[in-house]
Amino acid sequence: MSRVLRVLRATYARVRSDSVLLILLAGFVILQVVRPASVGELFTRIDQHTILTLAGLLMLTRAIDQSGFLDWLAQRLLRSFRTERRLALLMVTFAAVLSTLLTNDVALFAVVPLAQSLARIAPVRIERLIIFLALAVNAGSSLTPLGNPQNLFLWQRSGMGFGAFVVMMTPLTLALMAVLLVTCALAFDSRVLHFQRRGPRHEVRWSLLWIALALFVGFVVLADHGYAGWACAGVAVVLLAARRNAVFGIDWLLLAIFVLMFVVLRGVAGLPEVRAILGHVDFSGTGMSYAGAAVLSQFISNVPAAILLAEYSHNWPALAHGVAVGGFGLAIGSLANLIALRMADSKKIWWHFHWLSIPFYLVALFLGFLALKWV
Repeated sequence: MSRVLRVLRATYARVRSDSVLLILLAGFVILQVVRPASVGELFTRIDQHTILTLAGLLMLTRAIDQSGFLDWLAQRLLRSFRTERRLALLMVTFAAVLSTLLTNDVALFAVVPLAQSLARIAPVRIERLIIFLALAVNAGSSLTPLGNPQNLFLWQRSGMGFGAFVVMMTPLTLALMAVLLVTCALAFDSRVLHFQRRGPRHEVRWSLLWIALALFVGFVVLADHGYAGWACAGVAVVLLAARRNAVFGIDWLLLAIFVLMFVVLRGVAGLPEVRAILGHVDFSGTGMSYAGAAVLSQFISNVPAAILLAEYSHNWPALAHGVAVGGFGLAIGSLANLIALRMADSKKIWWHFHWLSIPFYLVALFLGFLALKWV
């Protein structure tokens, strides 16, 4: 009984400290007061395929993280990079590549703690590095359907194949990464880093890693063919036997947030007043869909923007490019930004982030427009 109480108290503390979840809960209550909906109607607003795919990915990425492989690999890569510039470029590239498959949020949970541990053994400008890591996972995750929740949602809604989606997003991702790496090289100098002590030793659970990687391949294939439910169930069953905490230890509140996003934002999109306003805007055109997604993301984040605008536009390439660009600029543009800045535990980093992210957003806005001409 005491254990249950501890879990409930911990959950309550997490809910109370999660402003995004609290806002969505408040929005849900207000909507139910203004325009009550039945349980059945609320359930139909949820994109079950997207939620099941996200749940499966969270389990797989947690298993890979618990295998210890990522820390093991990063520590060995760092032995060859002794200057701050090379270290920063390595970490930014590593974060971007990781985010293409493990989602931008999960990639941050892997690389930010690693960067913080490295800062304790070498004089690395950690706040600046965390800012670039946030930008890196937003840029890298734009490449694949698995990179972030908005891509996952748009991929499922569009009916596009996995490979076709990657090809569509490749020009924008390459352009964003090129600009980011050049900016990173200018932001960090070539001074030699003198490591004060050895980093922690990481043991790899190789059996867990191989199981997770095999499941990952099968999961992607099944999800790509519309069997996310069976894929998610299979992953859960195998990991319950191999590593139970990889299932029970995922971020359930993150899943709750995305469920509420579907319920609340589709409810808002269905309001007569909202439909009257948005109904006067023609989102069928590429330019309007792209600009609408990129700008709206700055105010409600790119995941809600994708969910909301999908009700008014089926121009999937424009929406995908718009929400990818919308992840930059204001911190609220992407949940990954908020996660990274909160992990940094510094008030000043919020100002420093916007000094870099807003100009980057303006450049990305232009690059996204050019990239759409290749689609």
